[in-house]
Amino acid sequence: MSLRRFLPDRFTCALVGTVLMASLLPCRGTTATVFEVLTDGAIALLFFLHGAKLSREAVVAGATHWRLHLIVLASTFVLFPLLGWLLRPILLPLVTPDLYLGVLFLCALPSTVQSSIAFTSMARGNIPAAICAASASSLLGIFVTPLWVGWMLESHGQGGMSWHAVGSIVSQLLVPFVTGQIAQRWIGGWVSRHRGMLAYVDQGSILLVVYTAFSASVLQGLWKQMPPPVLGGLLAVNAVLLTLALLATRYGARALGFNREDEITIVFCGSKKSLAAGVPIAKVLFAGHPLGTIVLPIMLFHQIQLMTCAVLARRYARPVEWRGEHSSLATPSKD
Repeated sequence: MSLRRFLPDRFTCALVGTVLMASLLPCRGTTATVFEVLTDGAIALLFFLHGAKLSREAVVAGATHWRLHLIVLASTFVLFPLLGWLLRPILLPLVTPDLYLGVLFLCALPSTVQSSIAFTSMARGNIPAAICAASASSLLGIFVTPLWVGWMLESHGQGGMSWHAVGSIVSQLLVPFVTGQIAQRWIGGWVSRHRGMLAYVDQGSILLVVYTAFSASVLQGLWKQMPPPVLGGLLAVNAVLLTLALLATRYGARALGFNREDEITIVFCGSKKSLAAGVPIAKVLFAGHPLGTIVLPIMLFHQIQLMTCAVLARRYARPVEWRGEHSSLATPSKD
């Protein structure tokens, strides 16, 4: 067995390197202002390209499977926040209050798009439904996540979400997305043919936000407040949340009578959280908060979910491959 499958991917290495650079060489003063402007531009471009890439035909094709989509959305925007809130007596002693707020923010985020579809495909699931469910989750997250965050801030005695934050969400995230959807008829094909460019913009915007966020947090003494036991506690919290979500989506889909392909889609779309959406939204909503501690839970959760779902997708795929091999041996070919 090759050791390469156990090594982190390039983006994970880039994330770790960005955090290290922010810890050793945090940006400040005029440099920090320049990075803020670059970050805002990259986020706007990211949501514009996502809007231009989202295929209306794929959405229409998958939208008829409404029961599946309701389960995915309920898992993403109801089950996760409830788990984060109900498990508070267990989770809060493991992490600091600011990290717990980051965990609650993680629970309110939409599902991933690219990796949800990729893992559904790898596991032989319902790909059109996955495209629709993940895309709908990502779009609804622009509205639902801020509502959850506003309620969480009020419950923590830190004030609700301001109208300025609402305006920032609309101007920085929603307007570019809608503009991309409008422009799709002219540039949608070009964007689809250059998906590698979207991946660079996606990852580049995340790295910019992570660098600026951790730079500010390091200057405020982030690592002095983050001893190894707290990081270990955060890893345990993320593992617990992901395990409960995977179990709930898997056995919930079976209890509701979904077939194997739909179960796979529900598991991989309903148990994931989006780093690509979470980091830009956090930057807008948590202005004035220690942003490094807010985004750290989703950064760790992102890596845990990728490694866990990669193993799970291979396990799902094996029985399908086994049946296919034996059916081809048992049934003579008509050719």
